[in-house]
Parts: sequence; C-alpha cells; structure tokens
Amino acid sequence: MSARLPDGVLVVDKPPGPTSFDVVRRIKRAARAGRVGHGGTLDPLASGVLPICVGEGTKLAGFLLDADKEYEVTVRLGVETDTYDAAGTVTDRRDPSGVDEARVRATLPAFTGALQQTPPVYSALKRDGRPLYDYARAGEPVEARPRAVTIHELVLTGFAGPEAVSLRVRCSKGTYVRSLAFDLGRALGVGGHVAALRRTRSGPFALADARPFDAVLAALAAGEALPVIAPADALPHLPRCAVDAAATAALEQGKRVPWTALRDAPAPEGAPRVRIVRPDGRLLAVAEPRPDDATVRTLRVFGVFQPPREPSEDAQEVH
Repeated sequence: MSARLPDGVLVVDKPPGPTSFDVVRRIKRAARAGRVGHGGTLDPLASGVLPICVGEGTKLAGFLLDADKEYEVTVRLGVETDTYDAAGTVTDRRDPSGVDEARVRATLPAFTGALQQTPPVYSALKRDGRPLYDYARAGEPVEARPRAVTIHELVLTGFAGPEAVSLRVRCSKGTYVRSLAFDLGRALGVGGHVAALRRTRSGPFALADARPFDAVLAALAAGEALPVIAPADALPHLPRCAVDAAATAALEQGKRVPWTALRDAPAPEGAPRVRIVRPDGRLLAVAEPRPDDATVRTLRVFGVFQPPREPSEDAQEVH
C-alpha cells in the first residue's frame, strides 16, 4: 500500500523533463492525497528544488512563491530560440567567437540590482485570462509587459567558451532566468539562450533538503516515510510567535487580538510578517500588525493538522 503524506512541505529535486504540474500530479496520485500543490514553477528543461505542498501546507504556497530563488545556469551564446532555452526553435544564429571571459564579466554588472525585465512570450503569465504561451503556440501576436525584478547576485562561475557560460544567479520572485540569458546575449551582440538550468535554492529550501523525484515515488510506493517539513517549520525566515489558548481561539474566530498578545513578537513598526503557533507548537497563522491599531492582521489561518488516515478501499482521488 502506498504511503500517505502528512500536511507540510516535501522538497523534491525535480529532474529535467517533467513539468512542475506533472510532479504534483504524480505525487498526488502516489500518495492518494487530497490537496497537493507546489511553491514555485520550474520549466520542464530545468531541474532542482521544487517545494511540494501537501494538505494544509498548500496554504503556504503563496508565501513560498514570494521568496528569493537561486540558480546555476549554463548559457549558450550565438544562438537564439523562441522560448529562450534549448527546448525552443532556433530563430537566429551569430558567430560568438569574439566573446571572451573578460567581456562576459564586464557585461554582468548591468544585469544586477533592480531592473525591468521582459518575460518570454513562452511563459505561463496571463493576458486576458490566457497564458502567453497559448498565444505564442497559436501564432497570435502578443507582447509580454516588462516588470520589476531584482537580481541580487550574478556571478560567472565558469567559461568553457561562448557556448558554455556558467552563471550563479540569486534573484527575486518573478525573475525569468531565460530572459536574463536572452538579454545577456543581446547585450553581447551575439544572442543567447539557456542550455541548462538548475535551481539550487527556493526560499528556505536548498538542494541538501531535496529528495530526487524518482526516490520520492519509490518511497511512496513502498509505504516508506518521507521527510515532510511541518507547516510551523516551513517558513523559518519569519519570526516565530506563540499565543495562549484564548488568543488562539480568538484568531480562529476572526476576532481582533492585540499585537502584544504575541510572545516574542518584533515591534509592530515596519509591519513585520510573522508566523503564529498554537500552544502545542502547531502553526496557527501567518500575520502582520494592522497599522491603525496595532492588532494582529492574519494573512492566512491554518487548520489543526491531523495525521494522515488510511483511505477506505473505495476512496477516490480528489482533483
């Protein structure tokens, strides 16, 4: 019998090939779980850290999507594709032999810090309710609007010629590394695309926390336990504040509770976001202070997590 997953976050090392939704779908089926989602899309070509949210853990997804990401990327200069990666159709070729390591290094500072980035048209961003890739695949003209992103760090880690430029990227949410590769190629005058991409960190989760996707499926099939991170521990970058039973009941009922009711809470100035735990240590809410009266404004309230129960023989998968 397959193993059941408790509520929380399972960090998966996605291989190149499947989409993020494919990973979610297969884990959901293997674990016979009701609610499964992910905390940040990876392109099919990409590999690496993919947080899988289970049960009440799916309420964490929005906070994980907001987190910074880190990548190792190999850029091939001299070739542009319509998807800005190796999976696309070649749209232009130029001779990159004049690009050396020093020239690449000199160009990188222009792509660090706060900037406006235009996403690829082959992306899941929506226009009038349709993904941009839907327009692109149908041959319909569509433009992606630039948006603000931040590249915190962009480091050249290897140069095996212009066909294999290795970079380490630490960036804000919403950053497309494919667009970064495309824009870098344009800045160098020869074009470029992503040849390989691996996400090494997503928010608090690193590759050291991740289990290979095949190993996860095998463990589920064998009924073996997997290292699911409890919801209370899945947002370690947020200060942890405890409340007593009375405040717990009030917050569950949507009542206003003073910020001072949170033990170990930071000062309300600056509207710090915190995670609030019940007296037994389970996650109650993610919250911030209301600026007008310094009470707790809950951004998400979490239910009481129950251990997984064995389904009946006639249980059906819930989509």
